[in-house]
Amino acid sequence: MVAMQVVVKGTNIDVTDALRSYVEKRAAKLERFFHAEQEVLVNVTFKVEREIHVAEVTMDLKGLVLRGEGKTSDMYASIDTAFERIERRFGKFRSKIQKRIQGPKLSQMPAQTEEDAVQEVKELKIVRTKRFALKPMDVEEAIMQMELVGHDFFVFFNAANDEVNVVYKRKDGNYGLIEPEY
Repeated sequence: MVAMQVVVKGTNIDVTDALRSYVEKRAAKLERFFHAEQEVLVNVTFKVEREIHVAEVTMDLKGLVLRGEGKTSDMYASIDTAFERIERRFGKFRSKIQKRIQGPKLSQMPAQTEEDAVQEVKELKIVRTKRFALKPMDVEEAIMQMELVGHDFFVFFNAANDEVNVVYKRKDGNYGLIEPEY
């Protein structure tokens, strides 16, 4: 049995037992994607913004994070949309995720043929690499720099904690800060 922990929270909405039960049933359907010894953490956050019901589902799979969001006029439909997005993303990257979690299988151990290696390179291709000096700055200055260059994210050296951080613009118009843990 997969060790699945489901955490349900609400912002501007009361999380009823019916909503919690519905989320747990939807999350249980995802167990088919995982092997028996795997631990999975599922965080679900509900919020209501101007009569739009938003369900954000984040799954932590041993360091890999899958995220899905649903926005509709009905919370149950939003939950379904969020979980469907996670299922699609998992299906799209299923073999890569399973290799990362489980490691390669014995049948996959023989060396790749050159044709397979070329095909894999064609799937994910880096088309541009940027290098730049990291200048110590605070979060507000990083947001300003991001807006000045017109990007959706900005990598900077945070003077407050002496670490590399990322600020990004969220879909709701606010900003997010990524602080990696080592």
